[in-house]
Amino acid sequence: MENENLNTEITNSAGLRIDIISCVPRLLDSFFDHSILKRAKEAGHAEVVIHDLRDYSTHKQKQIDDYAFGGGAGMVLGIETIARCIRSLQNIRIYDEIIYMTPDGERFEQKVANRLSMSKNLMILCGHYKGIDERVREHFITKEISIGDYVLSGGELPAAVVSDAIIRLIPGVLNDETSALTDSFQDNLLAPPVYTRPADFEGWKVPEILLSGHEKKIAEWRLEQSIKRTQARRPDLLQ
Repeated sequence: MENENLNTEITNSAGLRIDIISCVPRLLDSFFDHSILKRAKEAGHAEVVIHDLRDYSTHKQKQIDDYAFGGGAGMVLGIETIARCIRSLQNIRIYDEIIYMTPDGERFEQKVANRLSMSKNLMILCGHYKGIDERVREHFITKEISIGDYVLSGGELPAAVVSDAIIRLIPGVLNDETSALTDSFQDNLLAPPVYTRPADFEGWKVPEILLSGHEKKIAEWRLEQSIKRTQARRPDLLQ
């Protein structure tokens, strides 16, 4: 966890900053240290800081969870430690959103990633065990996100997915700035098929139009293929 001076004035740093709160931060260590995300950090376009929730516990054994009132299986992350962590971060910077990763949140889609990529500071809270005390959601969380209708062991992988989708949209992160604009789900269409060399592999040939050099016709072909692929695989997007 990166140490922060809690007496620092509230500021906004350059680029996008994402603070991720987790009770198992080691799960995220390698994810942000490679490929596009690493280059984004080195270029100053984005920064991801992982905070160990246990560092904010006042218990001798660094306890952060407890049994649920009313009984039932599973442990619940307590409000005291989470509140202490969130408030310490809010003392340093202003957050556009404080996000909680949860299966019952808003479905994460490209339009959500596009909107969040315009942010300056984001905080993401990863759930674990049986979830978090409901009062955290009521009084601290500003946005709840789900990456799909299934349950994982914790919110770390979903937080990494969301961060990746957001950061790659920031201008300058990708080598070709138009690349992100041609991804699947931009304009509610799936991306068209792509090919590379060799143009002929064991008789399997690349469509001639892609070898023509005619940019307008290639663009028209790609749009046509996107529509066909979307109609075949995800017709719900066209509705």
